[in-house]
Amino acid sequence: MASLTYELTLAGLAVGSAAALTGIGLVVTYRATGVLNLAHGAVAMICAYVLRQLVVVWGWPLPLGALVTLLVVAPGLGLILDRGVFRPLALLGSNPAQTLVASIGVFVLLVGGAALLWGGGARDDAPVLLGDDPWAQLAAVVALACLVAAVTRWTRFGRELRAVVDNRPLAVLSGVDADRVAAAGWAFGSFTAGLTGVLLAPYVRLDPYGMPLLVVEVIAVAVIARMRSLPVAVAAALAIGVAQAQLTRLHPEGWAGPLVQAIGANLFVVALLVAALVLPGVGGKGRDALPPPPRAPRVPTPVWLVTGILFLLPLGFAGSDLHTAVQVPALAVILLSLVVVAGRGGQIALGQAAYAGLGALLTALLATAGVPTLLALGLAVPMVAVVGLVTAWPAIRRHGLALALATLATGVAVSRFVLTQPYATAGVSLDRPAGFTDDRAYYALELLLLAGCLALVAALRRGRTGRALAALRDHEPGAEATGVPVPALKLLAFVLGAALAALGGGLLGMGLRAFDPEAYDPIRGLLWFAAVLVLGADSLLTPVAAAALLVTLDAGPQAGTAAALIGLLATQTGRFPPLTTLLTPRPKPTTPPGGPHPHRPTAADGAQPVTGKPTPLPPTRTGGAGANPGPTAGRARPRRPAPGHEPAPPTAPAPAPELRADDLTLTYPGGITALSHVTITLAPARITALVGPNGAGKSTLFDCLAGTLRPRRHQGLITLDGTDITSRPAHARTRLGITRTFQRLAVFPSLSVEENVRLGAERGRARGDPAAVERSLRLFGLAGPVRHRAAADLPTGTLRRVELARALAGRPHTLLLDEPAAGLDADETAALARILAALAADGLTVLVVEHDPDLVAGIAHTVHTMEGGRILS
Repeated sequence: MASLTYELTLAGLAVGSAAALTGIGLVVTYRATGVLNLAHGAVAMICAYVLRQLVVVWGWPLPLGALVTLLVVAPGLGLILDRGVFRPLALLGSNPAQTLVASIGVFVLLVGGAALLWGGGARDDAPVLLGDDPWAQLAAVVALACLVAAVTRWTRFGRELRAVVDNRPLAVLSGVDADRVAAAGWAFGSFTAGLTGVLLAPYVRLDPYGMPLLVVEVIAVAVIARMRSLPVAVAAALAIGVAQAQLTRLHPEGWAGPLVQAIGANLFVVALLVAALVLPGVGGKGRDALPPPPRAPRVPTPVWLVTGILFLLPLGFAGSDLHTAVQVPALAVILLSLVVVAGRGGQIALGQAAYAGLGALLTALLATAGVPTLLALGLAVPMVAVVGLVTAWPAIRRHGLALALATLATGVAVSRFVLTQPYATAGVSLDRPAGFTDDRAYYALELLLLAGCLALVAALRRGRTGRALAALRDHEPGAEATGVPVPALKLLAFVLGAALAALGGGLLGMGLRAFDPEAYDPIRGLLWFAAVLVLGADSLLTPVAAAALLVTLDAGPQAGTAAALIGLLATQTGRFPPLTTLLTPRPKPTTPPGGPHPHRPTAADGAQPVTGKPTPLPPTRTGGAGANPGPTAGRARPRRPAPGHEPAPPTAPAPAPELRADDLTLTYPGGITALSHVTITLAPARITALVGPNGAGKSTLFDCLAGTLRPRRHQGLITLDGTDITSRPAHARTRLGITRTFQRLAVFPSLSVEENVRLGAERGRARGDPAAVERSLRLFGLAGPVRHRAAADLPTGTLRRVELARALAGRPHTLLLDEPAAGLDADETAALARILAALAADGLTVLVVEHDPDLVAGIAHTVHTMEGGRILS
């Protein structure tokens, strides 16, 4: 027994050592460049193939081949990736999500390139570099970790590396060559990937697909180390490796036996799933989401006609065997799920292949049990939707990189523990529905279902849910402040995406007349995600075009062509627009009939600037509080609209509610006190200003009142007319009538001006008021042609008006403004002051956090000064 334990421990140390190398490389690369390199496993696979080519095929001595592979090829790959892919993205200011997409592109490109060069078969003759002694491998890992630690701590390069990690812009200003640091990080990370590959190759199958996914699984150790601590990464890798080896001695009886064996063979997958869903996420909220796609007009009708004709051609001109053609509509439905989740919702979803595989598997299981095939598919779709709900629930509060890891871990876990396990797939069979066994009939059925799915998603995109999803994608905090229930909307996107993927997966399995787990491999999920991003994630044309491209290329004589092409295009994400935008040229800017007015200046966006007195909001919103005088003596009352256009006032206006914070205290992790026993009351229908130096706690108090930050119990109380709303989230407070703007503009660039404002009306208190949008557009001078312009095309002054118009379209009673004059010139600031004074005179309660003393003095009824987290006056 002791001998068996020792032998298993040695085996676990060998696996753990290779995993530790992966962890070291990922941590160093991330610390030097900020890139989570999902292509690490693909680089390992390429280096293992290169060593085999040099030693086995060309007959080089093993030491010479290893030196060339590890000291020339591996670092060279890293430098190529740095100069050709990631440095240009850094110069363009790309966020971490874009670099993650580029790393997925590199992964797919290298996998496809390996399949083109060496074929798709497994190789079992990879040379052994360090022999079978695990202690030698462990010693190499420990020595490498100690070397990295010594260089980081005691050398000039190490000091520069730590400076770049802490604050890259400041390090550059201090004279640090951040590009050199990044290049060194990529070279070293690729070296560790190469060493991992040549150590693992003799013990696992060497093929373009198996090893890269195996290395992806051990990303768990870097996540456990929070992408920072090398000792934690090494210790986690060794512990998981030894535990996985020891689990192989367990052989429980009954149903638990196969499951325990599966866990014992895939403990790194379990660790990745737990680390991705439970531990604090990598990345930051709002900083690493997919960027909004460029706004383009609808796909022209001729393009859809041509696409439809091309999809119908197989019915008229192809032979009776449509084995390749029947895969295209099914794959298009799967890719349509990514349009919903990633394109419209902006979420990095890397696990859609798992939902497609579950749809095919459940359809096969139900059909094997005697359920008619079409009914089996109809039952499988909602079942997978429930699985999508369960798996998405713990992941929806993740963002960017953390969400990507969570969805990837879910996909790998489903593949490893369900789709490829005999206990789940043994004895299943799948055939086509009765009456559709012929290729032509089945292809026609697929086209009908694809058309229905496209119509469903098109209707979703046009409606209020589609606008809310786009807002979530463009600016999540802004969407929440507008009244969008972010967690519920994310769940809806993931559930709908899981259902579409399940439908497409079931159709694909029926088209192939079998359940094939390799058709739903996690690597295919990465390929699908990259294809959708390359062609245009928010276009309905993308899934049909991508499906046709992928199936056509895969059907060719050279395996890996599709992956190589899509991967190459994905590495350039952020540098070139999506390919589908080439078919939908951007419209020319519109101008008013007859051109701009000759006697009135026009803003940079073509809109009429705000001048004079704004049209007031109707008294139904303010409760008749307009008798409060403005801060400027002698200010005339704003004009009322014509009698025929003014809504009838209510018979008994309600008084404006009072927003109050009592004894508010907030301490951040690390002991920094941002607020200390703050009490403040916002007087109804008056403007309250909050001033003070940077770091005084103004923004923290503002966020607490808006619901962005929520103090814990016993840290204070926030009430609205005496009702405790301390625990209410931001979107719930918006629906109560408390709305806000942001210091950094929180408009939704992929939506038009009118759609931005309409979203505020739909999600605020104005739901059901058809005049709210028009009233708000007129109030801020946005009712002209500019209403149809995309917000991404407008200057700062106009965007400030758009943000304010959106906030007021929901008929709030309390408006919280965070530095509303930031980025405005003197004329725009004066116009803003006139609007705010008139709104307060009409009954709106306003809180302004502002550094402009002239603006504060001109509009504020009450001024509070903050310093050190306290209100001084």
